[in-house]
Amino acid sequence: MGVTAALVHVLAPTEAAAADPLSQYKNQKPSWHRCDPGMPAKYQCATIKVPLDYERPAGKKIKLAVSRMKTSVAGKRHGVMLFNPGGPGGPGLDMPVFMKDTLPKKVRDQYDLVGFDPRGVGKSSPVSCDLSATEQNFERPYKRETFSRDVKWARTVAQKCRDKNGDKLPHITTRNTARDMDVIRAVLGEKKISYLGVSYGTYLGAVYTQMFPGRSDRFVLDSSVDPARVWRGMIQVWASGAEPAFTRWAKWTAGRHGTYKLGNTAAEVRKTFWALVARADRKPIPYEDDKLNGDEIRAMLRGQFFSPKEAAATVAGLKKAADGGPKARGSADARGPAAPDEKAADNMTASFWSVVCGDTSAWPRDPGQYRRDAIRDKAKYPLYGDFGSNITPCAFWNKPAEPVTGVDNGVGVLTVQNQWDSQTPLSSGRGMHRALKGSRMVHVEGGEGHGVYGKDPKVCANRAVNAYLSTGELPAEDITCKAADDQNRDANEHPPSAPRAVPVLPDRF
Repeated sequence: MGVTAALVHVLAPTEAAAADPLSQYKNQKPSWHRCDPGMPAKYQCATIKVPLDYERPAGKKIKLAVSRMKTSVAGKRHGVMLFNPGGPGGPGLDMPVFMKDTLPKKVRDQYDLVGFDPRGVGKSSPVSCDLSATEQNFERPYKRETFSRDVKWARTVAQKCRDKNGDKLPHITTRNTARDMDVIRAVLGEKKISYLGVSYGTYLGAVYTQMFPGRSDRFVLDSSVDPARVWRGMIQVWASGAEPAFTRWAKWTAGRHGTYKLGNTAAEVRKTFWALVARADRKPIPYEDDKLNGDEIRAMLRGQFFSPKEAAATVAGLKKAADGGPKARGSADARGPAAPDEKAADNMTASFWSVVCGDTSAWPRDPGQYRRDAIRDKAKYPLYGDFGSNITPCAFWNKPAEPVTGVDNGVGVLTVQNQWDSQTPLSSGRGMHRALKGSRMVHVEGGEGHGVYGKDPKVCANRAVNAYLSTGELPAEDITCKAADDQNRDANEHPPSAPRAVPVLPDRF
């Protein structure tokens, strides 16, 4: 080797490091260890560092908790698959253990499964705003007499988050979490990553494909956020999406008057429900260990109406309790009463607001705009419109550090969507499909519940996902599946991929 060539050989790494300011992060050698003595030995954890602000990679660093299970088989290995369970604010460190039993062997043999707590969440430099349980509850119906208190609540939450988190807060965003995913990719020595994201995880995955299209391999987005609606529009879609579900529920329940005694026609069933709401406003109805007023009943039932059998049982129980019978009992998926007003663990709530407020500047700053929108939407969407458009802490959040990410690319992605999904309604899933020009969509007609992909390989949607993850080949065209009754039952009782429940913040992505 000549002198010149030798110098080039020696200097190349230094020059490469100078050209890539993230090299110090991408070249980390994590110390893997068993996550927990009570968990499988293959379930390993490590902590890596990422920049708080990617514009200043030499500045402050934060910790990112990462996990993996090496399930791939020699000769069959395709790469790594990352997961996100939803949120924003859902921890994902345990996802490899969870998904190991969900993925069929032919898929599992091809991938090492990788989980992580997104920045600000769980074990990844978590944020907190020191919020009480009442302060964490954002399901607040618009009322003229309480609106000033709602404005005060929103301002207080925003200020407490600023005071507690300082310079960290503006950088807890989807764009930065996508950048963190790319650091994980590099640390693992992979050229590309595959990915399965649920609910909020679909938006995170879509943002990754937008920012790193050449590093996006096989991506599955289950129960999608509409990128054009982040984030106020995604809360408002809970109201618009609930009205068709309510109409469907009333018709279904009317056909079973002998069982539920709520009315022989859809009109009678609707009348029974609204009369029950009015009664609860006059005299709260015993429910579990509390009493519910009409607003609380509307908030609780909004999501249940997407599963008619569940909602009918709840409404029938509330009616009996209102008539003097035993207090109503909730189903496994029903929202219980709010926790006492005391300081509560608020990491998921704090990270939720950090992302939905910090991702976009589309939130109105004028409280009057929220008042006008809530009045309008209460008339348009009686069940939840005043909840969906009322003021939030985002009205008083600092200006985002970056513009919102527009999703508009041709990366090959598979999206799956139930028709009757309460958190990301069908219209939202279709919005994601439109934004990702190279995507194919699997629509489960009649499918209920939030989260589609599960263990049963015989279900149409699962077959399509497993085929794509196994071969990398998207379906030639969009697929429409018919939901079987047992599929809906399983989805309602054991949602395979739904975000973890949060008692004081029940409605999230």
